[in-house]
Amino acid sequence: MNPVPHGLAANPSLPPEAVDRLIALADDDLADILACRPDLGRDRAVALAARVGDSAVRLAYEGHLTAADIDPATHPQAALALLDRRAGRPEWTRLFAADPDGERRAKLAACPGLPPDVVERLAADPDVHVVAGLAWWATPEVAHRLAQHPHAEVRRAVAANEATPAGTLAALITGAGLPPALHCLVCDREEIPFTHDPHCPRLDCDLLPGASCDGSHESVTHDTGLAALQNPATPTEAAVHFADHSSFSSSLLLRRALAARPDLPTAVCRRLAADPVPGVRADLAANPAIDDDLIRVLAQDCDPDVRRGLAYHPRVPLDVLTHLAGTTKSGETLLPRIASASATETEELARSPHPAVRMLVARRRDLPARVRDALAADPDAKVVKSIAPHPGLSVAQLRSMAQRHGIRVLAQVAANPDAPPELLEELALHDPPTRKALREIAQHPRATAPALLACLENGRARPVAARHPALPPAVIVGLLDDSDPQVAEAAAANPSLPPQVMLELVP
Repeated sequence: MNPVPHGLAANPSLPPEAVDRLIALADDDLADILACRPDLGRDRAVALAARVGDSAVRLAYEGHLTAADIDPATHPQAALALLDRRAGRPEWTRLFAADPDGERRAKLAACPGLPPDVVERLAADPDVHVVAGLAWWATPEVAHRLAQHPHAEVRRAVAANEATPAGTLAALITGAGLPPALHCLVCDREEIPFTHDPHCPRLDCDLLPGASCDGSHESVTHDTGLAALQNPATPTEAAVHFADHSSFSSSLLLRRALAARPDLPTAVCRRLAADPVPGVRADLAANPAIDDDLIRVLAQDCDPDVRRGLAYHPRVPLDVLTHLAGTTKSGETLLPRIASASATETEELARSPHPAVRMLVARRRDLPARVRDALAADPDAKVVKSIAPHPGLSVAQLRSMAQRHGIRVLAQVAANPDAPPELLEELALHDPPTRKALREIAQHPRATAPALLACLENGRARPVAARHPALPPAVIVGLLDDSDPQVAEAAAANPSLPPQVMLELVP
């Protein structure tokens, strides 16, 4: 594969003549890139679809083709894509509803805004996958009706549909008021009882690993309950009722789905807090439904995942979070409770004697100047790493950070949006070189040619720098023959590549 045409196809400065030439020689991969060009235009989109038929689907989704450009008999998938965008013609829905290809009918069933007569036809389709596809996105009225479908797979799809009425979702959990399901994908094909081998050697088998049926359609019934628990439209009382279901204690997935629901009553939260599986307790720990008393109980949990989940709780008391900070790794994400801290709380956190706490507040990017500046002068490198990308820091502050803490903070200093070109050059030439800093410099909008040339010396930063528009045109041209295809493609996509060179590169 020649990476240069692919880079050119994505180049925003590509001359129109070169776009036409690329269309004339496009294969599937090249067509996929060209179809995403915002400047493609209708005429070129039609030409590209004629050249590579499969590209019509992407072109339709990107808005380059309209119903006037598509013949559903020639490009059925593109016509379905337009229907999915509500941009197709109503008569196409009836055409596809009668299509002998079940996959096309299933695709149609998932499209929004179908005419009522088409919905009725799809609801009665003999292929259960078509009906299930309809059930996923059906209106409340249709979803309620499909909840009584004799096939359990359809009911599972109804349980996942957020438009399904609350009473219907409750019935899918309890079974009350619904006739029993008569079929599932397992008993449709196998003599029961049957459990599908997770390592099934049959190439044409599409049953899920472990799918089973003993006459009660147990695997899809379990999945129906899981879908209902994960559906925010399921009423609280129905979800809580599931906690007493016979399969609840044996199903980790069900317990985790329940633990994550933000509408749990206190009694259920306390029950889940004693679950033997850390993953359940961790999901519960991040759940805004738990109260302060339970938060403090979970803060003593010996499992790090539970404490990490608690750190992400939006209402965790600051004294608990301060305690967790020293023993819990929360990544580089700004924690919700830190993001919502008041001005007074923020100043108190920034004055904490614990560097791990100061580091948390330093991740905010809206700090008052005096708090920001105090953290910028912090003696702890972890705190400085967190505050270094904060906008508004002066050149002197950024340079001081780099001088005081060296390679430990260089990447974060380089990521600061206000870092000036001269500082980026200094960081790029730092000895020893810092790989992460070079990657940040290579994508910084203020990076200069000297800084980018230094970035090209690093294997990881090289493909990023090759795409930067501040790179000298002669250097970009030289990178087109780079032994690394990622670098060559990035250079071809560089908007500063001379237009004449672009034309010469396309036959």
